Amino acid sequence: MKYKNRVRSRIANLKDAKNPNLRKNVLCGNIPPDKFAKMTAEEMASDELKEMRKNLTKEAIREHQMAKTGGTQTDLFTCGKCKKKNCTYTQVQTRSADEPMTTFVVCNECGNRWKFC
Repeated sequence: MKYKNRVRSRIANLKDAKNPNLRKNVLCGNIPPDKFAKMTAEEMASDELKEMRKNLTKEAIREHQMAKTGGTQTDLFTCGKCKKKNCTYTQVQTRSADEPMTTFVVCNECGNRWKFC
């Protein structure tokens, strides 16, 4: 059944009128058959659909962060994932009072989270 669904997906993507570049690249040999057989739905998507998915992901990250954090926005921390400095942080006393506070940082660009003492 899995094989049948993958074949249907390939056919649907090749017939998609909104994605002529995929069809053209397969027919011209720019995408070899073995690579086409292993491509994911995201890889076969049109540029328009990829952009729409990217925007929806950014929006979902932004909404998720707004709901969960009430921290302070800063440029003091650099994200290890996207290397940008647009972060929000909060400090919480998670251990005993004589220990330093734990700092929780969230990257506002990619949603990466980390903490340190």
